[in-house]
Amino acid sequence: MINQPSPDLPATGRLLALDVGDKRIGVAVSDDRQLLASPLLVLQRRSNAEDWAKLARLSAEQRAAGLLIGHPLNADGSAGPQALQTARYAARVAAVLALPWMLWDEYGSSQEAAQRLAHTSRRRRQAPLDAAAAAVILQDYLDSRTLHAAANESPYEQLF
Repeated sequence: MINQPSPDLPATGRLLALDVGDKRIGVAVSDDRQLLASPLLVLQRRSNAEDWAKLARLSAEQRAAGLLIGHPLNADGSAGPQALQTARYAARVAAVLALPWMLWDEYGSSQEAAQRLAHTSRRRRQAPLDAAAAAVILQDYLDSRTLHAAANESPYEQLF
């Protein structure tokens, strides 16, 4: 059976967000009430087995209820080779972690994270860009879900 993305993630509990790159994975986490996303750390990619073991440990430590993975769509919303590769990776890591998961458009997240870091204190600027980008992706999802909650519709459905 193929691991499919969830139409929505659990409404309570911490969510982990991943900004998956070829060399690094930025990780962010939400609070239990899913109001605020915070950068957590950056994993240097080694092998899938090592990466998944580290992510499984993080998921357990953070008591994650769901997984949000940045989906690098093109500016026009189409899925290029990197988006397809990320979707395959997301399905595999979510299966290993045994968590509900969702892909979320990450277009512009690295640029927004860089801008945010440039306008913060020197100490906070130390936060690695990839983790900050994961936090931008997660906060975008959380904000979108809040906006759609009153209408009782899934933000995932709005993408299609």
